[in-house]
Formats: sequence, structure tokens, C-alpha cells
Amino acid sequence: MTRPDPHTSGVHRSSGTPEPPARLDITRATLDDWPVISGWAADEGWNPGLSDGRSFFAQDPDGFFLGRIDGEPVSAVSVVNYGDDYAFLGCYLVRPDLRGRGYGIATWNAGLAHAGARTVGLDGVPDQQDNYRKSGFELAHTTVRHSGIAQPRPPVAAPARGSVIPVGEAGGLKAVARYDSACYPADRPRFLASWLSGDGHRALARVVDGRVTGYGVIRPARETFRVGPLFADTPLDAHALFGALLAAVGRVAVAVDVPGSNPAAVALAESYGLTAGFATARMYTGPVRPFAEERVFGVTTLELG
Repeated sequence: MTRPDPHTSGVHRSSGTPEPPARLDITRATLDDWPVISGWAADEGWNPGLSDGRSFFAQDPDGFFLGRIDGEPVSAVSVVNYGDDYAFLGCYLVRPDLRGRGYGIATWNAGLAHAGARTVGLDGVPDQQDNYRKSGFELAHTTVRHSGIAQPRPPVAAPARGSVIPVGEAGGLKAVARYDSACYPADRPRFLASWLSGDGHRALARVVDGRVTGYGVIRPARETFRVGPLFADTPLDAHALFGALLAAVGRVAVAVDVPGSNPAAVALAESYGLTAGFATARMYTGPVRPFAEERVFGVTTLELG
């Protein structure tokens, strides 16, 4: 069985796709439309977070699009802008009974227009890379979702001195946003302000000698709890954070999207007995701001990067 693309179902084809009928009306989606988009995502097995929508729209309320026929939603995409140089594409969906009719590519194009000249990133299944390349995307690395009921194991070495505390006790948004900016190719304080305090979200920071050396968030989702981001200076910092996040929710199933470009991140997930699942391909249309990829132990979210 071929798994649907986790964030680009109904993937476009840049040639040979019929033009959609003129009655397809593509407009900006609002937060009120999020239950439709997240419902489709859940049907595809993406396991969206229960309160993701508010944080997603906080970053760029103009970056979500729906295609409708006679007022009924049939397609969706998001292209969320981060500043003047970077955007991220996700939530690319077409209603299953209406795929193959050109609705997806029309919605895709409307979304990409919102990015303007920005570099655009996406996470899509690897076997669709050739299609993405036709729209100018090039592979950066793969990401693999690891999930299951974690089996805590002690780190190989003892953690350095320090503590894991709620982000509000570690300098709050300002300190975490500064750390986040070193681990992500754009500044995103509006998103973080909502993400760190979302309904059911637990946000923790690792602090050593008064300095933030990592932070992470765990949140409830449709099927499991989701961890993301998980950013840390060292594997020991990441281990301390991950263990504390798990302890915050008890013995439940969790999932974390781990970049294959960081072997220490893969080793961390495996050390907790989590099982590798579907893979996605992180791709960009151009250069991105340098960031500390070795600190990324868990991607924030495949929808917004």
C-alpha cells in the first residue's frame, strides 16, 4: 500500500494536468475553516495537533487557501510567510473523490504566489521529489517520524549540571525565541508566542548556568502526543528535555519527526524504543539562512517547518 503524502496529498503534476473548471473558486481560508483542513489531514493519517490551527494562523493569517466548488471545499494548501526571505508550504490536500482534475495544482499555484520571491520549504514524501523539482524544490534531507510508547533509558553519560524548567521560568518568550532563531531558518516570534502557550501544550527549557541550552514542546494530537520542536545544544541536553517532556504527559504514545541529517537525533529516538515510520523529504526552492542543524532533534511541525 502506498502511503499518502503526509503534507502534499493530491500532488500536482506540472504537465499534462487538465485545467480545472472555471467554477473552482480559490480564496483565503480563515481559522473557522481549520476544522475542514485538519479533518482532511486526520483522514490521511497525519495526526494533527488538537490546537494547531490557532498557532498556525497566528504566524500568517493570509497564508491558508481553500478551493471551493459551489461553495463546498475541495482543496487546500498553506504557504506561510516568515519575514521577507522564507516561507513554508504544507497542508496540501485534495478531497479524495475529486483528485486528478487539476484542482490541486490550481490551489498549489495560488498558495505559492503568496510567497512571492521568498525561498519556500516543504516536507513531502520522497517518491514525489521529481514532481517537486519541477516546481523548483531541491532536497535538503529526509525526516523520519518515530513513534510509540517511550521506554526511558539513561544517557550514556551523566547530564551536565543544569535543570529543565517551564519556559516561563527560563526567560520566557524572549529567551526561547532567541534560541529558536539559531535553530530555524527564520525568526518566528508570533508563532512561538502561541505555540508555547497553546491549549494542552507543555513547553520546557533546558538551562545550564543561567543560559538556555535547549527547549521542547509536547502537545496532544488526534492519535498520540506530538513532540516538536526539540532543539538542544548537545545530545545530553536533548535527552534531559525529552525525558522531562515525556514525564509531563505520563506513559502515553508519542511521536517525533526526526531529521535524518542529525545522527544524534536518530540515536536519541531509538534509545527510547520509538519505531521509525514514514519518511518525508525536506526540500527548498533556494538558499535558506544558515542555522544549527546539529541542534535539531525534533522538527517543530511538518505543516509549518
